[in-house]
Amino acid sequence: MSKTVLINERKRIPEWLRLKLPQSSAFTRTRGLLDELGLHTVCESAKCPNHWECWSKGTATFMIAGDRCTRACSFCAVSTSRPLPLDGDEPNRVAEAVFRMKLKHVVITAVARDDLQDGGANHFRETIDAVRIRNPKIIIEVLVPDFLEKDDSLDMVLNAKPEIFNHNLETVRRLTPRVRSRANYERSLSVLQKVKERSNTKIYTKSGIMLGLGETESELFESLYDLRSANCDMLTLGQYLQPSRSHLPVVDYVPPSKFDEYGSKARDMGFMHVASGPMVRSSYHADEVEMPSRD
Repeated sequence: MSKTVLINERKRIPEWLRLKLPQSSAFTRTRGLLDELGLHTVCESAKCPNHWECWSKGTATFMIAGDRCTRACSFCAVSTSRPLPLDGDEPNRVAEAVFRMKLKHVVITAVARDDLQDGGANHFRETIDAVRIRNPKIIIEVLVPDFLEKDDSLDMVLNAKPEIFNHNLETVRRLTPRVRSRANYERSLSVLQKVKERSNTKIYTKSGIMLGLGETESELFESLYDLRSANCDMLTLGQYLQPSRSHLPVVDYVPPSKFDEYGSKARDMGFMHVASGPMVRSSYHADEVEMPSRD
C-alpha cells in the first residue's frame, strides 16, 4: 500500500476524542521545572494527547536514558537514532523534580537502549534509588522496555523494589510484527511472568494495549487471557492515535461504550485494576490505583 493511499484513508477524529485544552498556571510551572532540570518526559516525546491535562495538574511521566530510541516501532512518536551516553546526574534531577512537584505516585519510563549491555536497567535502578532517598513514601511505577528478556537486567530493576512494574504488550499477537517489529509478543509476556517469579518482594505487574489498529474482539480477549496467564495484575486499554502521517494509520475509532464493555470483561477475568477508555494511556491517572499493602 502506497503512502498516498495511507494519507487518503486517514479517518476523521470523532467528537469524543476532541479535547478542550485546560488553561492552568500549574502547566507553566510544570514546564518550567522540567526545562530548568533538563528532563525529558514521555508526555512530549511521545506526543501524548493528555499532557496538557497532566501538566496542568502538576504531574508528568519522566523519560530517562535520553530521548533517542534504538527501536522504530511504527506507532510511536519517539525519535529513533543513535542515543547519547547516559547522563549520570539524571537520577538526582528526577528525584529533585518529584520532590518539588510533591508527587505521591511517580511513573518513570525510558527509551529502549539496545546499545547498552544492560539495556539501561542500571540507570533505572539508580533513578529509583535516588527518587526513594529523596521521597521515602513515594509509590514508584516503572514502565520499562523488554531488556531483550535478560534476567540480569530485570533483576537490576527489581532489586530497587518499585511498587509497580509496567511493560506494555501494546497490541494483539497477529499485529505485533507490524506494530513493533523489533519486539516479540511472547517475550513481553515472558518478561511480565519473570517479574513475578524473580522479585523478592511483593510487586504488581501492569500492561497496556492500544485499540484501533485492526485487532478483532476475539484477538483482544485472547491477549487479555494471555496477560492474566502471565499473572499480570493491572491493565490499561486506550485508543491508538496516529502521531504523524508516517506512522501506522488508525483502522477503527473504538467508541467509549466498547471500552466500558472491555473494561468490565477484564475485571471479570481477574485484573485487580483496569483503566479502559479512549484517552487512557499507560500512566494516565496512574496515581488513582488503590495499592494493597506489600505485607
